[in-house]
Amino acid sequence: MWGSPDLAGSGENNFHPIVHLPEEYWVLNLQKPQTQWNQHYEFTIGRYDEDRKGMYTQALFGGERTIHVGLDIGGPAQTSIYAFEDGIIHSFTDNDVDGSYGPTIITQHELLIEGEEQTIWVLHGHLSRESLHDLVVGNRIKKGDQIGTMGDEHENGGWPPHVHIQLSLIEPEVPDLEGVVAPEQREDALKRYPDPRNILGRLY
Repeated sequence: MWGSPDLAGSGENNFHPIVHLPEEYWVLNLQKPQTQWNQHYEFTIGRYDEDRKGMYTQALFGGERTIHVGLDIGGPAQTSIYAFEDGIIHSFTDNDVDGSYGPTIITQHELLIEGEEQTIWVLHGHLSRESLHDLVVGNRIKKGDQIGTMGDEHENGGWPPHVHIQLSLIEPEVPDLEGVVAPEQREDALKRYPDPRNILGRLY
């Protein structure tokens, strides 16, 4: 099991960027509620394993879930999203609930991790609705293929445009994963959902 992002964080991996980031972007601190994410740069990063108290006010989160177990990459709506590695389309749907992911694609990949082959699943959330057009479960994707675009607020669950990237070591039963968990669930959740910087690189 991955224990830290060092496996992919040194810039020595051969994974394709999921989003082409400029040299300068802003790493957000969402531990304090903010009305505007993108105050400094066109692209932003929202951190993994961050306790975002006061942010998730929608009924979906039950007033208890605050620990973010994915990583957010913010940018303009319609920013392209790419496959980080060869794989297949595992599942997709429009999670059309206020505060949820909106259009969502989960991909499945076979990777060599610590000398052993491991299946991982990658959730891409808050996409545009057009990202779901013509998708077929089981279709193969190649590293670097465009698999979608960032959705605008009216279609992505009600958030500023960004993509939520979440890794899972357990196969999702439906095209959805808890992207935010309650503090008492944190320890178990981090075991199931490793740091996305394992495939994205050390973005912060």
